[in-house]
Amino acid sequence: MALNLAQLRAVVAVVDAGGFGTAAKELGLSQSAVSHAVASLERTLAAPLIVRSTPVRPTALGDIVLPHARAAVAAADAVSDAAARYDATAGGTVRIAATPTVCQGLLPELLREWSARLPGIGVRVFEGSGEEIDAWLAGGAADAAVVVDPPQEAHEEGVVDAGVLLRVDSFLALLPRDHPLAEEPGVHVGDLADDPLILSPNGCERHIRVIHRRAGVDYSLAHRVRDLGTLISMVQAGLGISILPEVSRPLVPEDLVLVPVTPHHSRRLVLTGPRARSWSVAVRALIAATGRVT
Repeated sequence: MALNLAQLRAVVAVVDAGGFGTAAKELGLSQSAVSHAVASLERTLAAPLIVRSTPVRPTALGDIVLPHARAAVAAADAVSDAAARYDATAGGTVRIAATPTVCQGLLPELLREWSARLPGIGVRVFEGSGEEIDAWLAGGAADAAVVVDPPQEAHEEGVVDAGVLLRVDSFLALLPRDHPLAEEPGVHVGDLADDPLILSPNGCERHIRVIHRRAGVDYSLAHRVRDLGTLISMVQAGLGISILPEVSRPLVPEDLVLVPVTPHHSRRLVLTGPRARSWSVAVRALIAATGRVT
């Protein structure tokens, strides 16, 4: 028995539309082509499927056949959709924005993961401040970004606002190895009050203010530098200490140490797309392929 998808699709369309003319318009075919498809299927099954009335209605056999025809049409559409999605993600480039610490401390691992799982997608990285990243994402200069603490609107594990939670990023004290507190399992921020504090703004300063406020310790900044490399060099030179997020750990040289700070405070690093426009298939594929990095 030779059946084909066009015949099944025609029967479903005619019953759902209530007539051959409307079904033909919905399918983008002529009415005679739809009538021929239905008639051919009826000849194959050796029984009528549709009562030609106004509106049309299925026969007893039609009632039996229709659920199977709907399932076949849905399955075929799903196959076509999957093929289209695969084709969309088989090539192309996604522009991703992130802060310098994320670019250096977290993105290399993600880039390796994406290259292995989605080799057809190219990724271009744009490094900028938190404010620049927000502007790039909103204006379309970036397709996706690793953002800090976006509004939390979804509650599935690992999923935040339709993006993916990459890391809960705790804050640590950056100290020279010969600092009196360098060997401690943790350090209260108040115990660092006598050390000049060196910070790189890039979105972290507000978190460090929170730590001081929770501890009831005055916030006093000695140096504010833009480049993380400069900050590290200054701490190496004994000019002060700093407080950095955990994601910075791969960038810390051996003569410096990171020690957990109390009161404990952390931020969420989330890979997401723009909030005000639809995401490309490639962006969705990258996010779907991204597991939580710990």
